[in-house]
Amino acid sequence: MPTRYSHYKTSIGNLTIAETDGKITQVGFGKTIVAGAIQEETTLIRKTIEQIQEYLLGERTGFDLPVQLFGTEFQLRVWDELSKIPYGETRSYKDIAQMAGVSKGTVDRVLHNRGKVSKEVFKKVDKILKEIDFKPNLIARNLKNNRTYAIDVLLPDPALDPFWIPANEGIVAATNEFNPFGILVKKYFYNPNDKSSFVEEAQKIIKSGPDVLIMVPIFLTESKEILKKCTHANILAIMFNNQPDTLKDYIFIGQDLNQSGRVTASLMNRIIGKKDKIAIVHINMEPHMQLKENGFRKFFEELGDSEHIIISKTFDSTEKVDFVKDISLFIKMNPTITAFYITNSKAYLFLEILQSLNKKEMAIIGYDLLPENLKYLKEGGIDFLIHQKPYKQAYLSVAYIAEHLLFGKSLPTCEFLPIDIITSENAHYYL
Repeated sequence: MPTRYSHYKTSIGNLTIAETDGKITQVGFGKTIVAGAIQEETTLIRKTIEQIQEYLLGERTGFDLPVQLFGTEFQLRVWDELSKIPYGETRSYKDIAQMAGVSKGTVDRVLHNRGKVSKEVFKKVDKILKEIDFKPNLIARNLKNNRTYAIDVLLPDPALDPFWIPANEGIVAATNEFNPFGILVKKYFYNPNDKSSFVEEAQKIIKSGPDVLIMVPIFLTESKEILKKCTHANILAIMFNNQPDTLKDYIFIGQDLNQSGRVTASLMNRIIGKKDKIAIVHINMEPHMQLKENGFRKFFEELGDSEHIIISKTFDSTEKVDFVKDISLFIKMNPTITAFYITNSKAYLFLEILQSLNKKEMAIIGYDLLPENLKYLKEGGIDFLIHQKPYKQAYLSVAYIAEHLLFGKSLPTCEFLPIDIITSENAHYYL
């Protein structure tokens, strides 16, 4: 059934009301034209405007209308919270303080369990809260006070490394979703191959004094210093993708990198011979890659009867000529290697050189759904890809902190995402 809509003039301005399939789908300010709809008043639309008019006149305190809400999961939660505010009624900290005979500060300490409050006062305030069934509505409070929260994101430049393109898209999607509720996100890009670029952008963030810093900590020592500054400046730190096991006082969202290495080793063990030689390849080494290698090696150590020889080698792809030369020499010096585990998204770079050397029938496992990697996966050059979900990691980093700030939802200290194994047969489901 096509959508119907109609315009009405009320004491709060012109309204447009729309109905689709027996449910109200829009009530908006102004005389707007609903795309693809028919301008026609229905019985339900007439009932809706009548109830709105009664509400505005104080003759009605609620609505009994079939409504269909469209929005993200977060937006639906926000609307649900706002709908819980009773008609014509508010309960502020001041109201509760007067009822309990204490200060607003005391009420705040009781509600948030901070600071010292005597047992007698606590019981007194708690009794009042239970009597009135008080639940702080953070959404309503933020909207009323026009409260905004600044979240700065320190991210490797997607223009320099395509792995970070979906991560950037995740940040953009979360920004668009939460911005109407006072969540202000600003991005800072740095060169993933340049420590000074990372430090320079990080210092800009610290100087701006955001509420939250979301960071990809490629450079371990420098990240440690940034975390110290965040602690001193009372800036909450969240990290994603790279999990530095030597750092403290931060929240991490991403995959269990040690387990990721174990999963890869399990896959490798299924597709190679019992005595095959394996090379762990790090391209542009970062601290988190060592965690993957540790998990990979640990898996084979625990097998007990493994006869595999495992070596690791690090390459730098910054200078292409040297990169090609170094890998070519490595292959020449290790002709018995038949399996390669590339610990980041750059498996395609390694494959390009292998093919130029006419090396075929190699077992290769890498990471991430870059178009170049997917091409080799489809052609059989790559056996498996591990999907690290950069989009979801980035999106959740913003979403979790937004729900914490707006709803008071607790933050996870560590949120490990599932480790998805991608083959040529299931890759299309992830695109």
